[in-house]
Amino acid sequence: MKYAVEIANTKSISRAAENLYMGQPNLSRAIKELEENLNITIFNRTSKGITVTPEGEEFLQYAKRIINQVDEVEEMYKNGRKPKQNFSVCVPRASYISYAFAEFAKSIKTDIPADIFYKETNSSRTINNVIKGEYNLGIVRYQTTFERYFKSMFEEKHLNAEIITDFKYVLLMSENHPLAAKKEIRSKDLAPFIEITHADPYVPSLPLIDVKKEELSKYVDKHIYIFERGSQFRLLQTVPTTFMWVSPIPEDLYTKYGLIERQCSDNEKVYKDVLIYRNGYKLTDLDNSFITAVCNSKRQYITLLSE
Repeated sequence: MKYAVEIANTKSISRAAENLYMGQPNLSRAIKELEENLNITIFNRTSKGITVTPEGEEFLQYAKRIINQVDEVEEMYKNGRKPKQNFSVCVPRASYISYAFAEFAKSIKTDIPADIFYKETNSSRTINNVIKGEYNLGIVRYQTTFERYFKSMFEEKHLNAEIITDFKYVLLMSENHPLAAKKEIRSKDLAPFIEITHADPYVPSLPLIDVKKEELSKYVDKHIYIFERGSQFRLLQTVPTTFMWVSPIPEDLYTKYGLIERQCSDNEKVYKDVLIYRNGYKLTDLDNSFITAVCNSKRQYITLLSE
């Protein structure tokens, strides 16, 4: 498995052999025996070099996870170290989840080594990171219109999926926005203004252009695309003609930036946040602690549609 991973990383048997301090013929023979034993083809060998087959990609995902686990066990017992606290999660750019993570961080023990990874990204990267074993947990956000595409992918990629919450987006804008005092805001009222939106929406099997059409406000033709939450708050605060669709945000956060939340009376889009992890993965105490924190934060900041 280490040989195969090294070849995939270097995309060259000769370079991999050098890195592994072994002869190229021996490495080629070992990979051939591995492929024969598993009855799969991991690499395509061409005059232009090495490429990984689809079944090879799947094998390498498992191989990397196993190698990492072996390394952790060796480090733990051979070096006599205390078991390390390991936690990793990919999440959407959502304030109620970041608040939950801050609460979860209180449960990290200070007398034991810890590696804690928290990554805000889009659904595509979250799913891929969990599939590859680079992150153990993920939270995927999608519009219910596209639910069948995501459910199909979860099943195909052998992922457990558990709903955390469903909700409708609210409008986030400056307290000085021209619509701030309007009692009832409708979608067409947003036409003169600038929409701030995250630049990387994703739905399995659908082109990005089609996803954007569904996600963006249909009356608005002015957009600022961003990738992280810090910029959105600063933009909304500084440019009072901007607005953004968001999941409900803790009041102390938006008031800190001089912002307000408003409902849009004709907004019917429903979203879901769904927890995912690999089939067969056993949730750790830290995983469960984070999930509990997210659920508590959800109850505090988001009104469920079923209530």
